[in-house]
Amino acid sequence: MCNVEVMVEQPQCASVYEEPALINEQPPTTIDIAHLIRDPSNRPQIWEYPVNQQDEIRRAYINLGPYQPLMSEYPLTGALVLDNAPQNAKYTSHQIQKEILHVFARNVQSSIHHEIGDAKFCLIVDKTQDESRREQMALVIRFVDRSGFIRERFLDIVHVKDTTASTLKKEISFVLSHHNLDVQNIRGQGYDGASNMRGEWNGLQALFINNCPYAYYVHCLAHQLQLALIAAAREISDVHTFFQNLIFIINIVSASCKRNDELRAFQAATIEHLIDIGEIEMGKRVNQVGGLQRPGDSRWSSHFKSICSLIKMYGATCLVLENISLDGSTYSQRGDVAFSFKLLMSFDFAFILHIRKNVMGITDVLCQTLQQKSQDILNAMYLVTTTKTLIQKLRDDGWETLLEEVTSFCKHQDIEVPDMDACFSSVGRSRRKTKSITVEHHYRVDIFTVIIDQQLQELNNRFNEQTIELLKLSAALDPKNNYKLFSVEDICLLVDKFYPEDFSDQEKTHLRFQLQHYELDVPNHRKLKNMSSIADLCQGLVETEKSTIYPLIDRLIRLILTLPISTTTTERAFSAMKIVKTRLRNRMEDDFLGMEELV
Repeated sequence: MCNVEVMVEQPQCASVYEEPALINEQPPTTIDIAHLIRDPSNRPQIWEYPVNQQDEIRRAYINLGPYQPLMSEYPLTGALVLDNAPQNAKYTSHQIQKEILHVFARNVQSSIHHEIGDAKFCLIVDKTQDESRREQMALVIRFVDRSGFIRERFLDIVHVKDTTASTLKKEISFVLSHHNLDVQNIRGQGYDGASNMRGEWNGLQALFINNCPYAYYVHCLAHQLQLALIAAAREISDVHTFFQNLIFIINIVSASCKRNDELRAFQAATIEHLIDIGEIEMGKRVNQVGGLQRPGDSRWSSHFKSICSLIKMYGATCLVLENISLDGSTYSQRGDVAFSFKLLMSFDFAFILHIRKNVMGITDVLCQTLQQKSQDILNAMYLVTTTKTLIQKLRDDGWETLLEEVTSFCKHQDIEVPDMDACFSSVGRSRRKTKSITVEHHYRVDIFTVIIDQQLQELNNRFNEQTIELLKLSAALDPKNNYKLFSVEDICLLVDKFYPEDFSDQEKTHLRFQLQHYELDVPNHRKLKNMSSIADLCQGLVETEKSTIYPLIDRLIRLILTLPISTTTTERAFSAMKIVKTRLRNRMEDDFLGMEELV
């Protein structure tokens, strides 16, 4: 550990760049937070500070913000390459540039192949059209590296003449062969739900299973969640109409720079007023003035951001609409604004706005988690279960809290709140339906309960983990709650039924004895007893060298972690493709596109 001789900064000028302080050998027992070393190259690492101050010091550095040393000279670290090259060499021709990119891409692919080694891997595949309307297929390899970390590496992007399963399999097999990756090492497949991908008889996953029967297919969980959210919104007319109106309002308010400026000005004035009366507090990166978020068709999580932004800027949005109604140049413009304002001032719109905020706030945690590369399938399925549980709890116990929240919001925005005990009447109500209901019954049963039940039904239909025996048996290795679900019999059955080719008969016998020692050893180990996921456990076994003591268990854990979660990595490759192959560069050849993606 190192002692720190710090330089004193002027508290009133935190942005001044001071000279680097010296680092000595022994640390003091406490550190003066006001006099921290700013220069990252000279300050100690966080673990070198006293343990009881580490969190405080970390927060202090975050509050200080970024620091960039100002140097008058940048010393040379060695000769630049062009000094040794012929003076007439510029390396700017198209052919030379392509050759350089080819060398870089080949080195990247070689590094990925070396990183995979002889590990089992999973195929993650997705497809889309590029700027020139050519069908492109992105191929990502998921595996567990030597240190126990889950890796998802973009391997290649390939043009396919059509999207039939046989064509896709042929191209994927060619890419794998080109990179010396054996098809027999595939232990998972991750695709979307299109019939040519997931078909049980002629789909891509079925064709690979014919050659490698243990390449288990997992429908992209992020895609399943997207479908569940979309279906729940489309099946209920009130919710479908709500999202149409939400998009309409946002488009009206955000139609011009002038309206956006007005929106920000009104929001800034609102924030300033709330600070003055003490309803909100000041702080760094809080109460920032922004704009309304437009929901996107392909990312359902953007709808949640759109709802939150409207709630935050509700009052400012109403003021902008009032201004437009006075200054509108045409009857149609003023009519659209009047309709939007009427929607915002209705209790129905505010009520559904808050229901969707609460429901989508619960599902958004799962949505964001499924975007992560290093997520394991067991942890993802646990989050699916907790998501269902929280939505069910909202249905059972959340009505009173929601009604209070909506009522308070409406009063703050001067929206008329109906009498909940009054008799409910609707223009479109059938005359034959003579049974009278209260207003509260309408909002609670016909809207609140229906919305939540529909969402639960869609999640149950698309995430029915009880039918997936592989995941149920894999849960026996989960370290949560101090290895509560650990079962020698379930783990041995998992190997016999799903991974028989990865363990010899002799290894299956040894596995049972390893599991008996493992059960008494690992749950009581200081570094391994508080693991939160099977991915953390895999890393912990390598770190503590338990993977060498229990190699068969380590092998099985890696096989489970190879199972895919989502196709988000391939979608990131498509995002990069749109940057590389633009409208002005739409004649780029496919091999050159693949090289640029890798580099």
